Amino acid sequence: IEVHRVKHGHDSIHPLRSPELRVLRQIKRDYPETQYVFVSERKAPLSTRTIRHIVARAGKLAHIDEPVHPHQLRHACGYYLASQGHDTRAIQDYLGHKNIHHTVRYTQMSPSRFETFWRD
Repeated sequence: IEVHRVKHGHDSIHPLRSPELRVLRQIKRDYPETQYVFVSERKAPLSTRTIRHIVARAGKLAHIDEPVHPHQLRHACGYYLASQGHDTRAIQDYLGHKNIHHTVRYTQMSPSRFETFWRD
């Protein structure tokens, strides 16, 4: 899938795995009248405002005390990749950051990053 960055980041191509491809094919079969994956009840593409509303509502339903916004999904991805031990430069490319300083925030908070430095 081609990822085009909105805020001047590096565009990239991310692989889609078999489960994602199966779901996308099923959506295409179920909704042949639209070319979009995420649509409103009127089969129009979702607006950014609607997406913000959906994510905020999901946060409230999950009883998260602070406001939830879509960009937190991006942060969650960065923290997850760092916690899995992925290289900081690879995470930078995956997230499309031009500056590595925007990426290191995810690795600084990873408590397991020193676990394999020494063996007993």
